[in-house]
Amino acid sequence: MLASMTFNRPSQGEPLSVGFVLLHRFTLLPFAAFVDCLRLAADEGDRSRQLRCHWTFMTSAGQEAVSSCGAAVSPCLSFRDPTEFDYIVVIGGVQDERDRVDTTALAYLRQAAGAGVPLVGLCTGVFALIQAGLMKRRRCCVSWYHHRDMLQRFPATQPVADRLFIDDGDRLTCAGGAAAADLAAYLVERHLGKAWAMKSMNIMLLDEARAGTHPQPQPVVFGKIEDRLVRRAITLLEQHLGEVVTIEVLAERVGTSRRNLERRFRETLGVSPQKFSRDLRLRYGVWLLHYTGKSITEIGERCGFADTAHFSRQFRGAFDMTPSEMRKRAGEPGSDRVDPFFLHIEGRPAL
Repeated sequence: MLASMTFNRPSQGEPLSVGFVLLHRFTLLPFAAFVDCLRLAADEGDRSRQLRCHWTFMTSAGQEAVSSCGAAVSPCLSFRDPTEFDYIVVIGGVQDERDRVDTTALAYLRQAAGAGVPLVGLCTGVFALIQAGLMKRRRCCVSWYHHRDMLQRFPATQPVADRLFIDDGDRLTCAGGAAAADLAAYLVERHLGKAWAMKSMNIMLLDEARAGTHPQPQPVVFGKIEDRLVRRAITLLEQHLGEVVTIEVLAERVGTSRRNLERRFRETLGVSPQKFSRDLRLRYGVWLLHYTGKSITEIGERCGFADTAHFSRQFRGAFDMTPSEMRKRAGEPGSDRVDPFFLHIEGRPAL
């Protein structure tokens, strides 16, 4: 169930004002991607004047903010009146310091929520929103990498790890990384118009902004493939996990013959392209079972299997358990989740 409340948004064309709450050892890429999208939309060319967009960097005592890689942002201000901003964006830090809680920042986030200011959780910033008690009965977007950690620490949450960001009205959450640019462009387009969002993305050498529903990249292949032709074929298979690509089509796409492609796969990987493709789609199924709430039927379809029965048979043959059994095992307290990077299929380690 999605919670909702009414809040004021600036009319399109008015300056967009964003306050950043930078927590200790915040992740640098989502911060840089988000703020640079604002910077490029704020002014003509690359002049960086805060005309159409305003931004303010804040920490609990106005101290410099040190990122997870050691780079520092300075100067920062202490927390301002939250009503000065159209959005407050909180960017979290590394999760091995979970005992280090910035209570001043959490109180500020609660104050902002009480004032009706929309809150944005970037990357692990969503953990701070949860700690502040501001995500009850709400879905929250999280990176697949932090999905399990969130469930273990906050079992009552509804984490979503198969999309880039979620707009829940007065709460927006983003998986982080480069997806922060997509969310920033989404907000720029909402308030300033599509042209300004496109200008930012183009200067950042990014394609047109991806929608929040765009899937996160899934880790289905691990390891270095030396053969360039095989590597190109694998890339194509990764891009078509939801369908069966025939060997003829695959060979044509990479510019070789079926016989040569099969020979190169066997020499490099020890399996045929057909089997590799099937195993790849099954690993994707494991990822979806662990990191999404999609039904078995939906997962089978997304993995390119004709029906649920076919998917279940192939799955049992590969992992010696049904999809339902694997999902149940993954949800048991204290159980170790299967990492798709290191899956074994029919006695063969994942690549």
